[in-house]
Amino acid sequence: MPVLPGAEPFRHEGGDVGVLLCHGFTGTPQSLRPWARHLAGHGMTVALPLLPGHGTHWRDLQITGWPDWYAEVDRELRALRERCARVFVAGLSMGGALALRLAARHPEVSGVLVVNPANRLHGLAPHALPVLRHLVPATRGIASDIAKPSTAELGYDRVPLHAAHSLRAFLRLVDGELPRVTQPLLLMRSPRDHVVPPADSARVLSRVSSRDVTEVLLEQSHHVATLDHDADRIFAESVTFIARLAPGLVKEPESSLGKEGTAAGG
Repeated sequence: MPVLPGAEPFRHEGGDVGVLLCHGFTGTPQSLRPWARHLAGHGMTVALPLLPGHGTHWRDLQITGWPDWYAEVDRELRALRERCARVFVAGLSMGGALALRLAARHPEVSGVLVVNPANRLHGLAPHALPVLRHLVPATRGIASDIAKPSTAELGYDRVPLHAAHSLRAFLRLVDGELPRVTQPLLLMRSPRDHVVPPADSARVLSRVSSRDVTEVLLEQSHHVATLDHDADRIFAESVTFIARLAPGLVKEPESSLGKEGTAAGG
């Protein structure tokens, strides 16, 4: 299946600070593209890959699992490490979980930035996934939980249950590895998130071993806060956090970059 318009990966060749951005489950790079462009505008090298099975049709996601999604971001991180002196990992929702696992397994990561990170699938339905996924191919989607009017997330309108089952296993794995996260952490969360409850962020904060932790409340936004009312705050807090940890390597905004940056793979 061809990649949906707007779902293309994003890359920008900048300076010695590299940032890897990870999008969420059933989502696409579109949800993080403004964040990526903002970081690129400050002279950073930015990678925002399209995860396997995403950005085409939900049936493509049905035949992938967490090892595929994680392998993609792990490859991107290794490529950034060859290019940059300092590397940061960031993500939204499941992308936050991917970023946290990267930090747990790669101590060379300089810092972690997550927005509404997922930690578990809640309720009774996930417990039925081992059986239900063989009976029902998909359920209703979770995309576009956004408070801002006339703003939409590009994501699937269906959640394939084989992939959801794999996501559940991945989140349990990440939860067990959180104590290995020692890097500075910037966690930004929306109290009015209808996809990932506040308990997930609280769990992350209670489990990581990071001593340098900053928590930011995104009071005006729902789950996809990177496209919502608090997007500018996310971008500003991110630049401040990275500049503090990589002094002298973050530039003033580059007007020459424009608004588009570089879409890779298309």
